[in-house]
Amino acid sequence: MAPSPETPSPVADFESSLDQLEQLVEKMEHGEMSLEESLAAYERGVGLYRKCQTALEQAELRVRLLSDPEQPENAEPFGAPDA
Repeated sequence: MAPSPETPSPVADFESSLDQLEQLVEKMEHGEMSLEESLAAYERGVGLYRKCQTALEQAELRVRLLSDPEQPENAEPFGAPDA
């Protein structure tokens, strides 16, 4: 299923979220924000981090499925310890 024209691709969405997160961190590192602004920025950063993590997990699953289509959909992520 192709993304609709108004919906960015997962890769573009990841790159955009990562860029926003980097800008947010840079702003926070300058220390010129009030406590309330810093808290709001931190909350936004956590949301962006989770969005990036989800996009990476989806990309990992796609790579696994392309590499081995016989592998079940609930395959363990990369780096998971062997049982």
